[in-house]
Amino acid sequence: MPKLAALFSPERAADVVDAGTRQLLEDRFDVVWATSDHAAGPGSAAKPPALDPAAVPELAKGADVLLTSWGTPHLGKELWSDGNGPKVVAHAAGTVKNLIDPVILDQGVAVFSAGPRIAWSVGEYCLASMLTLARRLPRFDGAVRAGGWKQTEYRGHELAGAKVGIIGASSTARALITLLKPFGCDLAVYDPYLSAERAAELGVRSTTLEDAAAARFLSIHVPNVPETKGMITRALIEGLPDGAVVVNSSRGPAVDQQAMLQQALDGRIYAALDVYDPEPPQFDKTVLNAENLLLTPHIAGDTAEGHLALAGYVLTDTLRWLDDGTRGPSFVDPASWSIAA
Repeated sequence: MPKLAALFSPERAADVVDAGTRQLLEDRFDVVWATSDHAAGPGSAAKPPALDPAAVPELAKGADVLLTSWGTPHLGKELWSDGNGPKVVAHAAGTVKNLIDPVILDQGVAVFSAGPRIAWSVGEYCLASMLTLARRLPRFDGAVRAGGWKQTEYRGHELAGAKVGIIGASSTARALITLLKPFGCDLAVYDPYLSAERAAELGVRSTTLEDAAAARFLSIHVPNVPETKGMITRALIEGLPDGAVVVNSSRGPAVDQQAMLQQALDGRIYAALDVYDPEPPQFDKTVLNAENLLLTPHIAGDTAEGHLALAGYVLTDTLRWLDDGTRGPSFVDPASWSIAA
């Protein structure tokens, strides 16, 4: 029976491993679970404790599979230095770029990430944000709470049939595209790596950055790489149509944050921001009280159901790969490393 080492705290295990997955793990693997003695220190109500880096070699010794998540320390290439390291790293979280050295991919190590499962949670967040701001719900909510009623000078708008600009054709963008299909939107996607064939498969039209950014609804889905830093410039933001709704659930540095806030405070656009530069942000009361800003603390991919599904999501693909070499949707393609989130 292959050996699997779960390199995260018991608290994190309770967060990302559901009962069915735990049973599957015990049925298919000789499992080594980290304990509270392996923690780097106390956690908090909002964040389970991280694993002590010094505990990794002991827990991973002889393991065929490493199951990781948030709180797993960086896995140094020395774990594979003797040529007999783990065959698989299954990450029950998002990006693996800070988790592993890409050199291990050249040694035939298969890496899986639950990013595509998290993408669905992010897609739901983006759709909810678009609808919330399009219908001006924060403004009407505030009016009722203040003792008011109808706001005759304001009227919400519909998403149906609208042009939606999507920057980046990442897994989160693809989830949003799926969710938008019933609305009959004009889906204009900018991604230099999106082929015409793939655009046709997704049911979108590939376009320029400028055209995508000139939409009534704009959603940003780009990785944190040098090429995306500041790509949503002041000029693009100032060129948005009046009343446009912008959603950024990807990375704060991709957007000229000051320009975005200024346009929102001027009342010209609406914006839902889940990511910032820096994080956490330090905003003054003017920003915090703006009814056309929806501000959330980097939680677009954070749902109860989504988190509990993460270990099972990567484990399913891990077992298929071990059984017959099948690459499932969570497989991290080495060829796409440089443009991955």
